[in-house]
Formats: sequence, C-alpha cells, structure tokens
Amino acid sequence: MPTTAIRAALKFITCGSVDDGKSTLIGRLLVDTKAVLQDHLAGVQRQGETDLALLTDGLSAEREQGITIDVAYRYFSTEQRKFIIGDAPGHEQYTRNMVTAASSADAAVVLVDATKVDWQSTSLALLAQTRRHSLLLQLLRVPTIIFAINKLDAVEQPEVAFQHIAQALQLFADDAGIDIHAMVPLSALKGWNVVTTLPGWCGYSGPSLLSLLEDVPVTPSDEEADLAFAVQWVEKFHDSATTSQGRRVYWGKVATGVAQVGATVSVFPSGQQAIVKEVLTAVRLPTSVSAGHSAGIVLDREVDLSRGDWLMAGDSSLQASQQLDVTVAWLDDEPLVPGRVYWALHGHHWVKAKVARITDRLDIHSLEKLEASELPPNAIGHVQLSFQQPLVTLPYSRSRALGSMVLVDTSSHKTSAAVMVQG
Repeated sequence: MPTTAIRAALKFITCGSVDDGKSTLIGRLLVDTKAVLQDHLAGVQRQGETDLALLTDGLSAEREQGITIDVAYRYFSTEQRKFIIGDAPGHEQYTRNMVTAASSADAAVVLVDATKVDWQSTSLALLAQTRRHSLLLQLLRVPTIIFAINKLDAVEQPEVAFQHIAQALQLFADDAGIDIHAMVPLSALKGWNVVTTLPGWCGYSGPSLLSLLEDVPVTPSDEEADLAFAVQWVEKFHDSATTSQGRRVYWGKVATGVAQVGATVSVFPSGQQAIVKEVLTAVRLPTSVSAGHSAGIVLDREVDLSRGDWLMAGDSSLQASQQLDVTVAWLDDEPLVPGRVYWALHGHHWVKAKVARITDRLDIHSLEKLEASELPPNAIGHVQLSFQQPLVTLPYSRSRALGSMVLVDTSSHKTSAAVMVQG
C-alpha cells in the first residue's frame, strides 16, 4: 500500500486572554492523539476528573494558582505530521513570554472564551488581550492565525454565540489587516471540534482544529536573499585529520540565503573578505546549508572573526545603518522614555542603543496611532533608535532574522522590548 507523505513538523502556539482554555486545549490534543502515558494521565486526576491543563502547567506556581506563567512546549504526532506546541501565558505581565514563543512559530491558535464576552450582542467587544495577542502575531509575521472560539458548550445558544463572536473577530481583523486562516467553534473541555468534528454543531461544517493544523504550511526560509550568517561560536584549531584541516570552524545559524563552498564572503564589521572553503552540518557532514539551519563554515584564510560578527555575501547589497525606525513591543514594567540607553542584541551581536524619539503608540482598541511621550508596559509603538555602532539589517517584513532584535535593560538585565525593523 502507498504511504502518506509526512509533512514537515509544525511549530505552533496557543495564545489569548487569561483562562480562555489554552492549557486545556493542548491537554485535549495530547490526550486524544494518544500522546500521554497512562501514569502521567493518572497524575493529573482531580476528584475523579482529569484536569487537562495540568498536562502543560508544570511549574509549582502554575499548579498552585491555576495559571500559565512560562511557555510550556509539548510534542505529539499524527500520521500526517509532527507538532511542537507552545502554551503561551495570557496575563499581560507575561506578554514577553508570549512574544518569545510567537517569534519562531509557524502558526498560532488564538482562543476566545465565549463566556467572557457579550455573545448575545452583534456589536460585542473583544477582550483587550485577545486584540493585543492578535496584533503581536501580525507584527511578528506568524504566517497562519486560527481563531478558536472556546467554551461554546457553556452558553445557551452556541450557534448564535459563534456567529456573533466570529463577526466581531472578522471586523477586528479587517481593520487591523490580519489574515485569518480559519475560525473554529469548539469545546476544549469536551473535545468537540478539537481532534474530531461534531457535525453541524454551531452551524459549522468545516474541519476540526487538528485537521486544519495538519494542512498548515511551515514558514518558508529566507533562501532567496543574500547570505547572512551570524557567528555564535568559534571552534579553534584542530589537527589535520579533522574535516576543517587545521582551520577555525565558525558555527552559527544561516539567517538568510545559502552557505555554499566557493562563495565569497565579507566579514561584518571589519570588512575583510574570504572564500568559503567548507560548509559543515551539525554532524560535520560537508554540504550546502540553507537559511534557518545551523552550520559550520571554514574559510580559505584566517580572518579576525569572533562571536557576534556576521558573514555576508561578498556582493551583498545590504547596508549598515546607525539609526533605525522600528516597531517596539514594550515588555518592561517601567515605561519606555526618550533618552534611555539599552543593550540591543541583534543576532549574537551586542551594541548600545539609545531611544532617540517615540513616533507614536498604537491604541489596541481603536487601532489609531496616537502621539506619545512614553510607552507603558505591554504597549506597541513606533520608535527611532540610535546605535553606538552600525548594524546590517533588513525590514522585518522581509527577514525575521535580520529584521529583529531585543532591548535589554543595562542595569537589571531584563528583556525590555521585542524590536522589529520597519521597511
């Protein structure tokens, strides 16, 4: 018999407001796909009932408070593909954790709790965190966004609730420019429309959530752009018996383009040039390595190259800039104000960054850009940054790797902001 082709592993996250049922949904996916061992399942029994949320809430503080604090990753597979799930917290104060998970996700499932909104109204208001997480997913270029309208088993008229909430989500998405892949009515607690469908429930005749995820494409790598390689670690000299034949091996991840033998590369920031003599995989097999994958690069001559430097295509059109207009998701407890200096981490390169000015702040309710003298915690805004040294970047809309960085407080060392370079 012919076998079904296995699709590439999909990395997706669940997000949304507090207590919308994210952890329960993941627990349901794990249980119904037989990805949980019996002894593990027995360990999450509470008064004779299985508490699905405990399958992902592993921290003691999470179990005590009944909330998700950190991102929990779980793995499962079906006959069609493998999955990596990130359970993102819903509290505003843990937005930084959600941003971290979303920055590398192929897809996102945004849960909406039907019991928390005025589902009987045709002009109902969505929760602030639902809007905030959706806008962040758009900013972070998560390719596939699915809205899962949860807990419809707990309302009197589930079909009416689904229609009204779906209308509100579509109106919000249209205003914000968010492309919705699908909207699914479900009950994570009962398992309706999660792994298997409940035909005709809520007037919905589409596929289950799992079926949708099985068909979602993974994020394409930036292979068409010029080569950009961030050096993470330098392996010093080895004996001539090794594949590097006594030369240094520069290990890191290919951010854009393809690393291949014979290519001329330029070192940033020194400007020195060399030719790629060998490209190694993580298991030291020589081959070409494309964007999104780790590699070891051996050059034809010794150059001054260390952690934080970049190898760029020799004929690259990328330009270095010391001042950038960026979009900021502010994650610190203290507001962002002009004049403050932070550490910026771009790739593996650390450089001082000064907040030159705040251009505006996005109102997540009206979606208007407002004048702002500061950005409060969890705000989204546009900022101009000045750097101590030039950086080679691309707009985030073209490259997740070259167009992103984080700001870190110089005294507390807390991650203060996720930064996306504007076009």
